[in-house]
Amino acid sequence: MPPLSLSTSNSFFLRLDQAGMDKFRRADVEGSLQDFNSALELDPDIRPYLWQRGLSLFYAGSCPCWCAGQYEEASQQFRDDVAVNPNDTEEAIWAFLAEACLSGPETARQKFLKARATNEFLLQVGEDPRPVMRAAYTAFQDGSDPDSILKAVDPARGSHDSFYAHLYVGLYHESMGNASKAEEAILAAVGTPYAQQSGDYMAGVAAVHCITRGIKPS
Repeated sequence: MPPLSLSTSNSFFLRLDQAGMDKFRRADVEGSLQDFNSALELDPDIRPYLWQRGLSLFYAGSCPCWCAGQYEEASQQFRDDVAVNPNDTEEAIWAFLAEACLSGPETARQKFLKARATNEFLLQVGEDPRPVMRAAYTAFQDGSDPDSILKAVDPARGSHDSFYAHLYVGLYHESMGNASKAEEAILAAVGTPYAQQSGDYMAGVAAVHCITRGIKPS
């Protein structure tokens, strides 16, 4: 996912955004969402670029104390991002994941594919430069074997590709209701050197995923 493109130099906004990311990394999903929402109130124009908020909404939706409306808002957040950043497949996939939580994977896949006259449900993206993410997008789009994501890993890229491939394989299996395979893949993702050393926000996402699902590394 791309770095946040800021339309404001407001220092308070920047502090809220950073605080939200820090809280999310510490698995304080509710606190992170409150900070992102406060930042959004300060600058509504930043909404299409605030993909971190979508992730907080998604994991807030998995908490018993939160309602399904979090998934709906997460989906819209990611769709807003796709509208301004059509060559990054990750937001399209996360929109699918949020909608799969609401209505099941097959209904979500139809929304993923179907272009309405208003383009409201259009999640067709350009060619992502990352082979792993191109393979992930295809698997989510047509329901094909997610092992194709693992086959797209480039060993020359160290454990970066392995982390992302296993993360999205795990998310794919979870969306299809296969908890055991999802857990296996997510644990493989968080076990990579890239997840443990890079500081990538998505490595934090994988860790939060484990915490919210009660998955414990062996």
